Amino acid sequence: MGEITEHALPALRARLRQVYWIGGGSGAGKSTIARRVAGRHGLRVYTTDDAMRDHGGRFTPQEAPWLSRFKAMGMDERWVSRSPETMLESFHWFQGELFGLIVEDLLRFPAGTGVIAEGFRLLPRLVRPLLAEPGHAVWLLPTPRLPPGRVRQPGLAVEDRRQDQRSGEGPA
Repeated sequence: MGEITEHALPALRARLRQVYWIGGGSGAGKSTIARRVAGRHGLRVYTTDDAMRDHGGRFTPQEAPWLSRFKAMGMDERWVSRSPETMLESFHWFQGELFGLIVEDLLRFPAGTGVIAEGFRLLPRLVRPLLAEPGHAVWLLPTPRLPPGRVRQPGLAVEDRRQDQRSGEGPA
């Protein structure tokens, strides 16, 4: 899918009326909330993280120049040599590259199917034009108030690897 035009927006809004969008930062609880709400209301879940590998392999350098440059970098160049500001400014998903593939995927759901789309790639500036109703989108922010270590909930155990890295020790 190419760039979304103003002419195409009304039809896209109508077709995506049954999509509820959850965007936000890593660790904010997007996936957990999406699964719980979907289970409670009989909705399907579309996880942008699960589509990244597929989307990252379906482009030309002209369609995704930021991603092309990122893929050409070594790990140190990606994550060590550049400043955080440069990383943010040049990160392909935050530039909205290949967002159209998310829209294509959502349009493949049968019309009338309720879907929760969740992921950090769902940026407000990209999702807003597609909203039939403003209440169909929310963006979550991770909170620093969670204690380091393990988060415990029934059926869920998440280890804080950053704590392990800071202390130099492995999981307890």
